[in-house]
Amino acid sequence: MHEKAKTDTERLFLNGSRQSAREYRLAISNAEKILLEQFANARQPFSGRSVQELSNRIGDLEPCPEHGRDLLEVLEETGEVILKNLLAVHHPACAAHLHCPPLIPSLAAEAIISAANQSMDSWDQSGAATLLEEKLVKWLCRLFGYTGQADGVFTSGGTQSNLLGLLLARDWYIKEQFGRNVQKDGLPPEAERMRILCAKTAHFTVQKSAALLGLGEKAVVSIETDEHQRLCLDDLDQKLARLRFVGLLPFAVVATAGSTDFGAIDPLPALADRAKQYGLWLHVDAAYGGTVMLSDQHRSKLDGIEHADSMSVDFHKLFYQPISCGAFLTKNGRHFELIKSNADYLNPEEDEDQGIPNLVGKSLSTTRRFDALKLFISMQTIGRAAFARMINHTIELAQQTANLIAQDPKLECINREPALNAVVFRYIGNEAEQSRQNKLNREIRRSLLWEGKAVIAQTKVDGMHCLKLTLLNPRTTLDDVKFILEEVKRTGSLLELRKGERSPCPTKLQNKPVSKHF
Repeated sequence: MHEKAKTDTERLFLNGSRQSAREYRLAISNAEKILLEQFANARQPFSGRSVQELSNRIGDLEPCPEHGRDLLEVLEETGEVILKNLLAVHHPACAAHLHCPPLIPSLAAEAIISAANQSMDSWDQSGAATLLEEKLVKWLCRLFGYTGQADGVFTSGGTQSNLLGLLLARDWYIKEQFGRNVQKDGLPPEAERMRILCAKTAHFTVQKSAALLGLGEKAVVSIETDEHQRLCLDDLDQKLARLRFVGLLPFAVVATAGSTDFGAIDPLPALADRAKQYGLWLHVDAAYGGTVMLSDQHRSKLDGIEHADSMSVDFHKLFYQPISCGAFLTKNGRHFELIKSNADYLNPEEDEDQGIPNLVGKSLSTTRRFDALKLFISMQTIGRAAFARMINHTIELAQQTANLIAQDPKLECINREPALNAVVFRYIGNEAEQSRQNKLNREIRRSLLWEGKAVIAQTKVDGMHCLKLTLLNPRTTLDDVKFILEEVKRTGSLLELRKGERSPCPTKLQNKPVSKHF
C-alpha cells in the first residue's frame, strides 16, 4: 500500500491504533462542541430564514473539494450554515409534528451504532445485534399482549410497518381464498376486487401501500368518523355489507391508535369483533399511540390491540428516539413465510437448519441499522416508570391546553378532549366569514414560522383551516403553551388590522430570545 494511503487509513477509520483513537476523540469532541453551541443552545425554534436565503447559502458550498479541509473548520461552517437553520426539536415552541426531542441515552447509543456499523440482515454482519433485536421484539410482543407465535422486526417507521402489514394481509388472503402464492405467481384476477377499509382520518400510507401493492388507491374504502374523530362502526357495517353485495372482496381493516391530527384511537375491541366476523385481517397503526402501553394511567385506551393480526409502533415519537426507529409486530410469525426469500450469499437455507438467525427474511429492507440498541439503552437507563411520567405529563398538558383554548373567545378548540397529546384549534378573532378565518389561520402559522417564534402545524377539518399543537415534548409547560397561544392571537389581531394583506417573511431576525420564558 502507498505510504500516504496507509497513513490515511490509520487516521480516517476507527481501529485499535493510538492515532485512530486520538482522531476519533478529537472528531467527536469537536462535533459535540459545535452541536452544543449552534443547536442545543437555540433561543428560538427556527431561525426564520427564508427558503431563498438558505438556498443561496447552501448553494455556495462545494460538496466535494479536490483536497480535504480541516475537520474543525468543516464542522464550524456546518454549524453556521446548517445547524443554526434546523428545526430545534427540543425547543418548547417547536410543536408542529410528531417530531420528538431525542433522549440523551439514545444519542449515546447512536454514537455506538454508527461506529459499530452493523447490518441487521444477516447474522454474519451483526452477531449479538441480531439477538438483541430479537430480544426487544419479544418484549414488545409481550407489552402489547401477544403470545405464542408472535414475532416482529424493526423498521424505519410507520410507513414501512403499515406497508409490511398490508403486504402480509394481501398475500394471506389470496393464499387462503384462492390457493395462490403471490410471491411466486403474482396477483390473481380477483385482486381487482379486493378492498381495504379504514377511517377517513387514517394515515395516508394506507392509500400509498395499496398503490405499491398493485391494488390501487381505489382499493381503500374510507369510513366516516364519529364526534370523537374515531372510525364510525355504523358506517363500517354499512360499507362492509355494500361491498359484499356488489361482489367486492374486503380483506383487511386498518385501525388507527393515534391519528395524526387528533390522536384519536379507533374502537379496537369492536373492530376486532368485526374482523373475526367477516374474516378480515386487522392491522393497527399504533405508530403514534402505541407508547401509552407503558402508562398504567392510559394503557386501557389500547384495550383490544392484542387481537390485531399485526401492528405498527414507532419509537421516534413518544419513545423519544432519534429518527428513524420503529417496529412491525404480527400475532403469528409464520406469516413472514409469505414474503421470505433466500440468497446463497446472505441467508442460505442451511443457516436455518443450524439455528442461525438471519433477519432479512422478515424485513422489506436488506441493509438495516442496529436501531434496537438505542431503544434498549434508553429503556435500561430511564425505566418504564419515568417513561410513563413523561407520557402522562404530555397528555395532561394537552387537556389543559384544550381547556385554555375553549375558554378564550378569540380561539376555537376542535377536540375538547384530546385522546393523546395533539390539540387542534383555530383563531376566529372578529371575523365571521369562514373563508376569511381560513386565510387568517394560514397566515398566522406562516408568520410565526418566518418570525422564528413558534413552529405549529396546520390541517383541515370539515373545510376549516385549523392550527395544531403536537405536545410531545415533556419539557413543555403550560406557560410555554400560553406564550404560543398569545402569539397566535397577537399575530391574528395584527393580520385583521391589515385587512388580509400578506405578512412579509423576514430574512433576518433580531439576535434576542422570542420570550423571557424561553
